This record gives sequence, structure tokens and C-alpha cells, in this order.
Amino acid sequence: MAIQNPPPWGPYGGPPPPAPNIPAKDLRPRRLWYVVGALLGVVLAVAGAVLLAVTVKDTVDSVDTARSFTGGQARTFRFVAGETKAVYVSQSGPGHVECRIPGMPSGSMTQPDGTFRITSGGRTWERVFEVKPGGSGDYTLTCTSELPARFALGDKPEVGSMVGGIAAGIGCFIAALAATVTICVVTAVRRGRHRRRLAAT
Repeated sequence: MAIQNPPPWGPYGGPPPPAPNIPAKDLRPRRLWYVVGALLGVVLAVAGAVLLAVTVKDTVDSVDTARSFTGGQARTFRFVAGETKAVYVSQSGPGHVECRIPGMPSGSMTQPDGTFRITSGGRTWERVFEVKPGGSGDYTLTCTSELPARFALGDKPEVGSMVGGIAAGIGCFIAALAATVTICVVTAVRRGRHRRRLAAT
């Protein structure tokens, strides 16, 4: 006598109905939000890259390396009253540096409280003096060092602005990642819930 296996759905009914096929285009929110999240991330990342590039470029361009001069030479520059300039030196090691500007009032040239260095054109430039002229005019700058060195005049470094620009650029990168991930995850979760609601009806 043959024994038949009972059907997997039991003796009182047929097989369970197949899960309804719900087209992806019927789900909400639309898949367009994935594209929105990706585009927003790209825009924020590009903005961060631009901020970092502009900050670095402005910092490097603050030193007038095109008009640099060797130790012992004299170079004439235009100074504007109330506009602080900085004297930079590029040398192979630490060495005593002296600079003078004949005709400028005493106390116009001072040593800065902190150290500031930037690299441009394969050279490292260190700020050694700051000059705040009492009046506008052309003045001759002469500098010497114990070591072979080149000198350049530039703008006083705005450390706060530089740090702010770098922080803003990094913040844009973080915001790009956070925005993209958040939009994509929220969209996926809400579409999944919508699919289950449609399947239950």
C-alpha cells in the first residue's frame, strides 16, 4: 500500500497566493530621490574642494615671490599707511636675520609673536618681520642673513581666515557624505514600508 506525502499547505486549502508584483515605479518616494542625494553630495564636495583650493592659493599668493631678492640686496616696495606687510625669508636653516627700511619711522618694523611658514615654488618661506608704515610711499627694504637666503615682501597672514576656509572646506565634504547617505537611507526605508503597505492591500 503506497503512502502519499500530504501537501505542504495542509488538507484544508490550496497553496498560499504568490506575493503581489509591485512595480518599482509605483513606490513612493520615487527613485529620483537617489539621484537628488547623489547630486547634492557632488555639489557639496565640489564646493569643499573649491574652498580648500582658494584658501591655499590665497595663502601662497600672499608672498610676492616674483619680486624676491637675495640677502644684501635692496628692493623698493610701495607701502600704504595702515596696511601691515610681512617680510619673509627662505634659507637652508635657522640663521640670524636683519632687515632695515631707511626713512621709515622707528618701531614700524616688529618681530611677530608666532611662527608662520608656507611653501611656494619649492621654497619654504618663513615670516620674520611685520611692517606697519606710518605713511604711504616707496621705501627701500634691505635684509641680510648669516646663511645664503632670499627675501620677499608679502601680506600679513590672516591665520583666522585661513583656518576658517579650511574648516569650511572640510565641513562641506562631511556634509556631502552625511546628506547623500541620509537621503538614500531614508528613501530606501520609506520605499520598503510603502511596498509592504501595498502588498497588504
